Amino acid sequence: MKKFKIITAIVLVITSVVACEKLLPGTPPGDELLDGPVEGLSFEQNRQFLAGDVAFNEEIFTSQNGLGSIFVATSCGSCHAGDGKGHPFTTLTRFGQTDSTGNQYLHLGGPQLQNRALPGYTPEQIPAGATFSKFTPPANTGLGFLELVSDADILAMADPNDGNGDGISGVPNYEYLPSFVSPFSNAIPRNGKYIHRFGKKAAAYNLLHQTVNAYNQDIGITSTFQPKDVYSGLHIDPEVSDQTIHNVVFYLQTLKAPVQRNQNDAEVIQGKNLFIQTGCESCHKQTLKTGTSPISSLSNKTFHPYTDLLLHDMGPALDDGYTEGSAKTSEWRTPPLWGLGLSPNSQGGQYFLLHDGRAKSIEEAILLHGGEGQQSKERFQQLSVQEKNSLIKFLKSL
Repeated sequence: MKKFKIITAIVLVITSVVACEKLLPGTPPGDELLDGPVEGLSFEQNRQFLAGDVAFNEEIFTSQNGLGSIFVATSCGSCHAGDGKGHPFTTLTRFGQTDSTGNQYLHLGGPQLQNRALPGYTPEQIPAGATFSKFTPPANTGLGFLELVSDADILAMADPNDGNGDGISGVPNYEYLPSFVSPFSNAIPRNGKYIHRFGKKAAAYNLLHQTVNAYNQDIGITSTFQPKDVYSGLHIDPEVSDQTIHNVVFYLQTLKAPVQRNQNDAEVIQGKNLFIQTGCESCHKQTLKTGTSPISSLSNKTFHPYTDLLLHDMGPALDDGYTEGSAKTSEWRTPPLWGLGLSPNSQGGQYFLLHDGRAKSIEEAILLHGGEGQQSKERFQQLSVQEKNSLIKFLKSL
């Protein structure tokens, strides 16, 4: 009898394990995920990556550990699920003016609207006379590669006077550096200003600048780098440590680049050729390279982000009436297209594209291009249905 019970128990355990394997979803393949480190990190670098991962994705701020009093989000990961793009519920608002005289609303809470508040406090309101724009959080992956593109390479892609007559005249966003940021050794400044490259209008210089701003402007968290409280305007004790900031910066630097899927599919190959022929690649540059880096996994690498990191005039339909640095109201930094096909994974199963998520499909995003993107849009419109589908299939493979 005892032997029978043992055999029955073993059969039940095996049955349960098999059933669970069938019920639980398997681990997605690596090219279906945006998170994960670059290959080749050392043991200590992997430890710092994991520490940054925890701080970025698992640390939730409350009033007990520094949240607010006014804020946009309670954690980094809440706006960048799975390190992918955000959606309309995580969109943030920037406000300022329409000219290039600098943001005249900083003393009124600018540049970012903290639209949430702890109990007993009032969320910010957009000041009278200020223009504003809504920004959807971008994907995080591959940022370390973009950080290491040299100024010389960025300037080589710029054509401010459209010297080649192709209708494309990308320009860098030059801005002064904050006190806590040191310029890259190979930086090429102009009149004391440096080429910025991160953000919708390329208003952040490097990932330290971006991270410090996000803690302060998104969560209302002060640091030694940015000690000014967004509610009181006073300098207060740091609410996040320097080490945590550096860990998050390292995490963002060493997140892997998105991996293209179905590269050998005939329709994807046709779509890629059409992408180049229609002129999309004039701004969405396929291939860039990094310079040297203390992180050997990032040093002297060739990669494929589909951006030139430059500002382009995108026409009246995308003119939000808001400026940052030298970026004009209709100018936006070319967004990297790598990872585009995985965007719905973090956007509730559908697309929310362009700087504010207004485009609900890739085709809609293309058709909203104007200004320097007008010619490419018109060439896309002239394609056959099959050719359009191939081009979009290529974009979804990125």
